[in-house]
Amino acid sequence: MPNPLKIAVAADDMQLFNDGPHLDRLREYGQVSVHPNLPKTVEEQIARSAGAQIVVGSSSALDWPAEVFNALPDLKLFTSATIGMDSVDLAAAAANGVTVCNVPGKTSPVVAEHALALMLAAARRLPAYTAALRGGAWPNVHGTYLAGKTLGIVGTGNSGAHLARLARGIGMDVIAWTFNPSEARAAELGVRFVELDDLLRTADVVSLHVRLTRDTRHLISKRQFAMMKPGSFLINVARGPIVDTDALVEALNTGHLAGAGVDVFDSEPIPKGHPLLACENAVLTPHRADKTPEGNAFLADGVVENVTAYLAGHPQNVVTAS
Repeated sequence: MPNPLKIAVAADDMQLFNDGPHLDRLREYGQVSVHPNLPKTVEEQIARSAGAQIVVGSSSALDWPAEVFNALPDLKLFTSATIGMDSVDLAAAAANGVTVCNVPGKTSPVVAEHALALMLAAARRLPAYTAALRGGAWPNVHGTYLAGKTLGIVGTGNSGAHLARLARGIGMDVIAWTFNPSEARAAELGVRFVELDDLLRTADVVSLHVRLTRDTRHLISKRQFAMMKPGSFLINVARGPIVDTDALVEALNTGHLAGAGVDVFDSEPIPKGHPLLACENAVLTPHRADKTPEGNAFLADGVVENVTAYLAGHPQNVVTAS
């Protein structure tokens, strides 16, 4: 590895490394450049990372296409500060000899808490009540009591597992679906694994926690919404394209769904005038499920640990093209 080592934080819009102990820890390994905002062009993105052996991708809003990896011959390690890697061309990284790592599991308690907050806000109609009061109304519309209801968790990785525990804590029954169910995992989580169609037909609330892949794109579409119980709720803290947004809007506007809590969108920021914004029974947040001071610290910890492990000769959390 050349000396001094160069580390580039190419777009630190989440402010993980603007100052403080995590930046100091990276500086122990070499020269660190931190760019606090998103680049305006691909050329600027490449220029920020040029000459660096390690690049930190600390923004889920910035894509890392083949064009960028092809233009960075010195790059050896790309460590994302995210869990999902759908913004990174993993095949191009591999073709250029770049090891790619993510930060799985670190913020799962934070994400699960946000999913629970969306669930409660949608069920108790909190945004609609607030808007009505601000408009001078005093609505007489009931909310939904979740204790005794069934939560269906789609994807039982880290955040799904944490949400199962939280939901049981408020008295919900929990069922789940995953690509690879097992009796041991079910016992560990305290859930019952069922087929996806059965989950959709049974659950009062469906919460999504799967990665975005070819298999999960539009996993929940018009057919799946039709299966869901009338008056049920959908929560999405995973990735926007896992849901067919047009079908979601239709299910909300027809009243088939009582509500939805959505933190992720097909296009981010969500465009002005998007039909989902007009759905009064939708609770929407701007991809902020893990955005708390604690969440940022967990992500920065994960990045530093990935850098440390790589430099020690045993890379961790390595992500490869599927």
